[in-house]
Amino acid sequence: MSKHVPISFEFFPTKTDVGAEKLRTVHQELQQLNPEFFSITYGAGGSTRERTLAAIYDFYEKGTPVAPHLSCIGDNKQRIAELLDLYKSKGINRIVALRGDLPSGQVGLGELPYAQDLVRFIREHSGDHFQIEVAAYPEMHPQAASFDTDIQHFVEKVSAGANAGITQFFFNPDAYFYFMDRVQKAGVDIPVAPGIMPITNASNLIRFADGTGAEVPRWIRKQLQAYGDDTQSIKAFGHEVVLNLCERLLADGAPALHFYTMNQTDPTRQLVKDLNLA
Repeated sequence: MSKHVPISFEFFPTKTDVGAEKLRTVHQELQQLNPEFFSITYGAGGSTRERTLAAIYDFYEKGTPVAPHLSCIGDNKQRIAELLDLYKSKGINRIVALRGDLPSGQVGLGELPYAQDLVRFIREHSGDHFQIEVAAYPEMHPQAASFDTDIQHFVEKVSAGANAGITQFFFNPDAYFYFMDRVQKAGVDIPVAPGIMPITNASNLIRFADGTGAEVPRWIRKQLQAYGDDTQSIKAFGHEVVLNLCERLLADGAPALHFYTMNQTDPTRQLVKDLNLA
């Protein structure tokens, strides 16, 4: 397996000082694998903004390339412009631009209701300073009217100025390659990194999948169910499943891998090492 495949890791901001300290340790451990960047998520309507900023600054001060998530739904142009200027002043040059979720109880989509509006605004405000990553959905966004519509939305984000994509996690490689075939036929030729979710906990995986529209194939669900509370067997099985998925993706031309770490070291580190990507 090639050792020149770019990898990246995603974290979410923690809610406590203890969690923040643990995240620093996980960051230090995964940094040794030489990722292209770390991305850090951003809550609905900027609800985790301060914690996201704290993690970004902490990592950046340690010389780590970071890609803050930036969502637009329910937010306004002024606040987003301020964040862009702040990131630029700190030397940060990569953004993961997302529509995001509307905060609970908030009415109205805001001045930038869709991801393509955010991408366009970033380009208008900051020119070409930022490398813009956008979301891709090989198994269709759960709110999309159709697969064709979802493909068109991705094309529009690229037309607005996106440089690259990161997919929702999935376990069917054919879904990724079909998605790539469709967007390429639509005239889009940017790198799209498969999003990889390590399997370590059955109930968490099913909950995440059901909430995002990602499919967990029946054979995986049934095997996880059969293991019950046998944590070690679940982790061993999950590692084998995801390792085989990554090998297939890379063998057939995926340009990079983006790991949803869930703020843990070992599952992602073992995958990267077994793929000889460290």
